[in-house]
Amino acid sequence: MAAGSGFNIFPLGDSAVLAEFGTSLDLDVNARLQRLAEAVRAKAVPWIGDIVPALGSLALHFDPARVPTGLDPVEAAERLLRDCLRGGLRAPRARILSLEVPVCYDAEFGPDLGVVAEQVKLSAGEVIRRHTATGHRVLMMGFAPGQPYIGGLDAALALPRRATPRTHVPAGSVAIANAQTAVYPFEISGGWNVIGRTPLRVFDVARDPAALFAPGMSVRFVAISRAEYERRCAP
Repeated sequence: MAAGSGFNIFPLGDSAVLAEFGTSLDLDVNARLQRLAEAVRAKAVPWIGDIVPALGSLALHFDPARVPTGLDPVEAAERLLRDCLRGGLRAPRARILSLEVPVCYDAEFGPDLGVVAEQVKLSAGEVIRRHTATGHRVLMMGFAPGQPYIGGLDAALALPRRATPRTHVPAGSVAIANAQTAVYPFEISGGWNVIGRTPLRVFDVARDPAALFAPGMSVRFVAISRAEYERRCAP
């Protein structure tokens, strides 16, 4: 996504505009989207509130009551984005540039680890080694408050979602699907392949910010023992 790149832009309901730069996962495009979101924030446009980058799109949420009379939000948003692209994009100022995520890959915490290993024709140990060997990056937040979609999964581990989703996936569960990893912020339903669990509190309303992860953040998963997991979870 260089300056002058094409994108499709259209209304997203009556209080948001969506700019779509691609319909498939492209890590380079996503990285540039994080920078574009930062550039838009720096403009501090009064009528634009939340700025939400996704895998290949950027949503600009606004308060209709604050939009100047006669201004078309879609046309104004398009001008804003093109102005930011022409001005060049700087690296996003993440509150935390990198995060080490301890994961216990114990069978109880990773009920799909054996199935994943069988399907990709690797040992469970090799699946763990590959998951912890590569660098990862948060591509977007979504599905549930505080849930990250994390790119960088070893290509050998890329599998589709489970055929039958679970109705209950415990908080902290680390799961993979396609080319990404997700970390469940609290107990919710989910269809990804659960291979482990982290003792970290992914989402905590008493914390500021409540979400541990943020778009653009570098992530490295580190294997820990069951004893270490329990020690970190102890009050």
